[in-house]
Amino acid sequence: MAYQAEISRKNPGCFLFLVDQSESMEDPFAGGNGKKKAEELATILNKLIHNLSIRCAKSDSIYDYFHVGVLGYSEDSCKSALGGELSGRSLVPISELAGKPLRIEERTKQSDDGAGGVMEQTVKFPVWFDPYGKGGTPMCAALKDATKIVATWCQEHPQGFPPIVINITDGEATDGDLVAAARPLTAVSGEDGSALLFNIHLSSTAGPSIELPGDASKLPDQHAKALFDASSTLTPFMVARATELGLPAAENSRGFIFNAQPLHVIHFLDIGTRPANVRLR
Repeated sequence: MAYQAEISRKNPGCFLFLVDQSESMEDPFAGGNGKKKAEELATILNKLIHNLSIRCAKSDSIYDYFHVGVLGYSEDSCKSALGGELSGRSLVPISELAGKPLRIEERTKQSDDGAGGVMEQTVKFPVWFDPYGKGGTPMCAALKDATKIVATWCQEHPQGFPPIVINITDGEATDGDLVAAARPLTAVSGEDGSALLFNIHLSSTAGPSIELPGDASKLPDQHAKALFDASSTLTPFMVARATELGLPAAENSRGFIFNAQPLHVIHFLDIGTRPANVRLR
């Protein structure tokens, strides 16, 4: 059975995020709070990296259960979206990532005041990369770069849980056939199975989302169907996690959401970054 390897310090997991940074990411989410998709996504991913760091913390150390990378694609190229000391790095151990944010901001969040109301609270918010949106959508170039990265990873960690690549986009690839570009990536494999590719489509137009479908019959257009076809099937552990979150996951569900809103993105990333048991030792 594939996708059974435990994630540990000896055999860490690999998460690679591909982030659409095309001009259309400057548009707001449909029906949202007016924030640009690029801004909302940057906040979500920065928070996710911070939460991954917390999950890997034990005593006064952060253990390297995960290596994480963020690639941004826009205009005619794909490159690391991490900034500061990590600029140009494709994958970074979580302990190093946690210790080298681009900066730490102070942000305000609302919380329960204990008397039935809410209060504003100032919190420290580490930032590893900033929102950006310009030019076209070279998604195929991003998948090609991701293939090289995960192939190297599998050579270095042959017994580890297969790498997980999560592509987040609001548009159609402007540089080729998405499904053809995805095939070499999902053909990369180690002893525990092939690399996994999941896709999140962000909405600019109001409409119902389609979450974790098992087939493409309800998808509205060829672009959505291409993203579905390129997406891997969820592992049993991920299906269980999706069910816990109230999502309509089944044995044949693909790692794909069409017309995702910010909460969908948060839930999906939670599912995609909990591939298997983590041995905390």
